[in-house]
Amino acid sequence: MKLTGKQKRFLRSKAHHLDPIFQIGKNGLNPEVIVQIGEALEKRELIKINLLQNTDETADEVAEEIEAELGCHAVQVIGRVIVLFQPSSQEKYQRISTELPLKK
Repeated sequence: MKLTGKQKRFLRSKAHHLDPIFQIGKNGLNPEVIVQIGEALEKRELIKINLLQNTDETADEVAEEIEAELGCHAVQVIGRVIVLFQPSSQEKYQRISTELPLKK
């Protein structure tokens, strides 16, 4: 599923008020963190990740790696903050994905 521009704008507006729930520091992105991010995306659908200043990786590299591992979408990368979206497979957690504007 590829997100349209309208869908990305909608997700960015929803993510604006969120606080980052993950911080990636000097240890970088490891398999345990990726698993935790996947679990958080399953329950929340939309999350923010913050990269600390002592990390050697760039936000774009981290976003690409997470997208490749989890199959999620990097909605936005600004500075050291990444916004990720993945529709939940469980119906009880599908709050944001049900509000997403439909493709035309």
